[in-house]
Amino acid sequence: MSATDADTKPQNESGKKQQENDNGMAAKDPAKRRRALLIVAFVFILGGAIWLALWLFVFSRREKTDNAYVGGNQVAISAQVPGTVVAILADDTQRVEAGQILVKLDNTDAEVRLQQASSTLAQAVRQVRQQTDSASGADAQVAKARVDLKKAQADLARRQPLIAEQAEAPEVVQHLRDGVDQAQAAYDAAQAQASAAHAAIEGTVIANNPSVEQARANFRAAWIAARRNDIYAPLTGYVAQRSVQLGNSVQPGQQLMTVVPLHDLWVDANFKENQLRHIRVGQPAKIESDVYGGSVEFHGKVIGLGAGTGSVFSLLPAQNATGNWIKVVQRVPVRIALDDKELDQHPLRVGLSTEVTVDITDDKGAMMAPAGNGQPIAQTSVYEQMAAKADGEAEKIIQANLSQRNAN
Repeated sequence: MSATDADTKPQNESGKKQQENDNGMAAKDPAKRRRALLIVAFVFILGGAIWLALWLFVFSRREKTDNAYVGGNQVAISAQVPGTVVAILADDTQRVEAGQILVKLDNTDAEVRLQQASSTLAQAVRQVRQQTDSASGADAQVAKARVDLKKAQADLARRQPLIAEQAEAPEVVQHLRDGVDQAQAAYDAAQAQASAAHAAIEGTVIANNPSVEQARANFRAAWIAARRNDIYAPLTGYVAQRSVQLGNSVQPGQQLMTVVPLHDLWVDANFKENQLRHIRVGQPAKIESDVYGGSVEFHGKVIGLGAGTGSVFSLLPAQNATGNWIKVVQRVPVRIALDDKELDQHPLRVGLSTEVTVDITDDKGAMMAPAGNGQPIAQTSVYEQMAAKADGEAEKIIQANLSQRNAN
């Protein structure tokens, strides 16, 4: 055997083995491919089933958006009377209580006017006292004139029969008749004077006399104007946007600072218009704030949907009636009320970003909020207390100027 034949034989044997291996792999490939296709198909079917289950039991029962922000009342604190700032008693970030003094104005002029009103009220009470005493004196004059008239009439009645018996001179009787006429005139004059004296006080006591009431009202206005030089917080909250400085000359209505109550807050969730199909008033909602992350979950409920989209109420509304028009999906604010107890435990701030999820499982409720019940949505008694104190001070002045009469 030659060398060439020896080299060719191993090559033929290796070729046969390679061919046998290729045939075996070719036989196994369809089985592997089929198994791989089945696995892929199973994965897709499983994924579809999971997605269907999620859609049926999760996604179809909720609407979610991260275009949601915390809202709250921002109470502007402004002056009610003109004046110069002499003291500032609250600064940004500080908590203030309802009725607490925030800013003081110079009250020199107001105190002068208050003293004038106080003197006028006291004088009015004394004048009405004098009128009452004058009316009593006029009544006494009426009584005296009545007695004089009766006496004159009695004298005339006693002397008149004596004329027929010529026991009395006619001149005497005529004189008595003239006396009766004079007594009658005096009685009528006394009654007129008494009526005039009673006209100013009739039907009222001194404290409720129209003159006293007018003076009381002027005093009340002056007292309130003087106290309005102290600017109070109408409600409890936190100070923000303080712009007032010492020495500023402020005018009525000028904003000095803002008080934000962080107890009664809400969330305005801006849902796309195609998300509103199943959102109804009263549906529960879950809120997560970026400031706390997922560690804190707030609970609330839908209390109303906005009357228009955000673009309608913007400073520059969109002009869609143009040639170059592109449809933009609009958003409508949905207001979510928050639980006050949860806010006490985890305070929020106005304007914070949140993520809102509304449970739309029950979509049988109303799409629009019901009419109000007539009750105030916000109320303060700070200014009512001021008016009550003014009435109390006026009553002290009245009683002080009545005390001498009562003692008598």
